[in-house]
Amino acid sequence: MERVDNLTTVPVAPALPMNSVWRTIRGYIWWSYERGSLHYDIMVTLILLFVFFSPMVINFNDKPIERNPHATGVTVTPDGSGGLVYQIAATAVVGTKDLELRGALLRVIEPIAGEVSITKYEAVRDAAGRIQAYKVWVVR
Repeated sequence: MERVDNLTTVPVAPALPMNSVWRTIRGYIWWSYERGSLHYDIMVTLILLFVFFSPMVINFNDKPIERNPHATGVTVTPDGSGGLVYQIAATAVVGTKDLELRGALLRVIEPIAGEVSITKYEAVRDAAGRIQAYKVWVVR
């Protein structure tokens, strides 16, 4: 009897395409492509996509602290010498001593203007002599 060998050969895929893929990925990681080449343009495009679209997807928690402005109306006008004059209603300020009054005025102004220092302030009085508002000169 004749013996028939049923040898089946499994075709082996060439390793070249996978090596080529890894070589391309390695080139991206080590940034080894010349300017103006297709792969260089692809890397730059991927970086730009990350820079412009990642803030929409990733929460970086980099929003500024939300400061609630004071409930009373505050009027801001320039003083002509680079500073600002804030007019604050007297009902928004509690205090009679100079230090208390400056602290209360700063608590109203800082949520609007940020960190400032008071150079001077004066009371705005009505005809009867009651304090209606305070004019406060500040600088940054």
